[in-house]
Amino acid sequence: MMCIFTSPLVLVVLFTLSLPVLRSSVEAGEFKPIFDGKSLDGWKGKEPFWSVEDGAITGTTTKEHPTKENTFLIWQGGKVGNFELKLKYRIHSGNSGIQYRSFEVTPDSFVVGGYQADFESGTKWSGIVYGEKFRGILSQRGDKTIFTREGKPKVVEKIGDPAELQKVIKQGEWNDYHIIADGFTFTHKINGEVMTILIDEHEDKRRAKGIIALQVHTGPPMKVQFKDIELKKLD
Repeated sequence: MMCIFTSPLVLVVLFTLSLPVLRSSVEAGEFKPIFDGKSLDGWKGKEPFWSVEDGAITGTTTKEHPTKENTFLIWQGGKVGNFELKLKYRIHSGNSGIQYRSFEVTPDSFVVGGYQADFESGTKWSGIVYGEKFRGILSQRGDKTIFTREGKPKVVEKIGDPAELQKVIKQGEWNDYHIIADGFTFTHKINGEVMTILIDEHEDKRRAKGIIALQVHTGPPMKVQFKDIELKKLD
């Protein structure tokens, strides 16, 4: 019988060579669903505005049940810092958005403030970075913006024409929204096109971590839907 002996030094070398692969897979992370496609388990919001219809989270207001202020469905998975979030949205009327690195203003009525990936049934606001109860418009569609330490937006690059970028968005149909929060650089993509980039240098106000939430907007009756919601946490 042949006996094969592997020295301790060889074992150490082999183990060390394997470490980068293991570390890389952990650092890269994986997209994981945070909506099960059939219930609001893991989410919390104000009744009667939220339900699940046809496999999608659905936010609705009516003449009989309006909301007096913007209200949100909050993911109960805790605060998130650096991440990528992918989902599909469809809006039939009105204005909505996806909150991230956000905070609860009045928990009882599910009012939320913070960064928002905006979208609407109209043609002006989809794709922008909006600060809900949080400094207002932070970066317009087609712009790469630095929000300065003095608290002022400064456009440093035009990354697209707002009207041309709007043409990428399918009105009344399903669209893919992709949000990337890496450090204090925030990128919004719709249907694969970069809509805006924000670099937040406003140290007194910017947020490194916060909650994720979905918006129903005050105003006329509206309906918005979300599905295939996946989150990947980054280092």
